[in-house]
Amino acid sequence: MKFYIVIAVHNEEAFIKDCLSSLTTQTLLPEKIIVVNDNSTDKTAEIVEKIAKKFPALKLIQNQSSNQHMPGEKVVRAFNFGLQQLDTNYDVICKFDGDLIFPKNYLETLASHYVQNPKLGMLSGHCYIQKNNKWIYENIASKVHIRGPLKSYRRACFKDIGGLQASIGWDTVDELIAVYYGWTFKTVAALKVKHLKPTGSHYSPNARYLQGEALYKMRSGFAIAALSALKMALNKKKFIYFFNCMMGYFRAYKTKAKYIVTENQGKFIRRYRWRALQKKIIRI
Repeated sequence: MKFYIVIAVHNEEAFIKDCLSSLTTQTLLPEKIIVVNDNSTDKTAEIVEKIAKKFPALKLIQNQSSNQHMPGEKVVRAFNFGLQQLDTNYDVICKFDGDLIFPKNYLETLASHYVQNPKLGMLSGHCYIQKNNKWIYENIASKVHIRGPLKSYRRACFKDIGGLQASIGWDTVDELIAVYYGWTFKTVAALKVKHLKPTGSHYSPNARYLQGEALYKMRSGFAIAALSALKMALNKKKFIYFFNCMMGYFRAYKTKAKYIVTENQGKFIRRYRWRALQKKIIRI
């Protein structure tokens, strides 16, 4: 299978070398890697250019944006800019972050899963962070959820979902809309990816409200939004997270923020999430 990879980076000089080294030594090499240097002010570009001289499939492109580090729109716009530089002769398109170290068999393992299941539209491993000299699972989301830093999409699935939404919530909506169009998604626990910069460590203070905004934009409805916020707060062991999330939801409601799914897709998402909740209750 042909893998194309787009990596949007902003001031990743401390991590990008290790990330690219792990990708350029895969047992199944990617056909193309585009690194989008998104307004970096450090030596990120120099490091990428040096590696590109030894790995012709790697290309650096420049993109100008704001310096504010917010989840959602900024990274997707940079990804989409990189995507425009590529043809569509790929089997799988990957959106990776520049602060990851992949196991050597990462792409080969993804390929085997995609080949085995023609309806598998999205796939990833799990993120691990270093704590007390040990690599532990980064427990900020469900283990079945494909995290934003390491997305991969079968080409047909990527086309069906209409690419990535330049909005907060994009990395949840993509899974739900994939299911809406009849695709499945999964994570492979055996693929342990080292996440060198824990999620949210460099976000702007205003980012704390964005999860609630995302729940509104995907037409979750108040009840599901509240339950989702409570679950995330319990995972983080911080009740303030619930308050901030719901504050973001009501802000989006008050300003009538633009939805990122259609009305029919919204109905599907609410039914899908209620069914998932019911299954969890039955297990209890």
